[in-house]
Amino acid sequence: MLTDTAVGHIMANGMVDKVIVGADRIMRDGHIFNKIGTSQLAILAKTFNIPFIVAAPSSSFDLQSDTKDITIEERDPAEVTTIRGKRIAAKGVPILNPAFDLTPPHLIDTIVTERGIAKPPYSRSIKALIKP
Repeated sequence: MLTDTAVGHIMANGMVDKVIVGADRIMRDGHIFNKIGTSQLAILAKTFNIPFIVAAPSSSFDLQSDTKDITIEERDPAEVTTIRGKRIAAKGVPILNPAFDLTPPHLIDTIVTERGIAKPPYSRSIKALIKP
């Protein structure tokens, strides 16, 4: 177990040999939407030459939408400003609390599903993997 901000340190020191994440939505071109922090992990993995793998069911694929059409959910600021009913942030401080982020396909080495594996270029391999 480690804090989320320690991940760069452990990657830099050779303590990670691969990163596997899920995906809430996989676009036809290989962009993925997943829980906040996923793109940060992908950037760090690329920086330290660590394979970044997405493992998700085929039901996660969205072959119709474009990334620009997807709105990232912003959660209630109280989730980060309040603990047990007590405010821990100064009033008036702007709060951003996105629930998801977008990871671009150039940071993803492989997408694994129950139907098989997709590799770059994703626009071709996803189309072959997820046939209508």
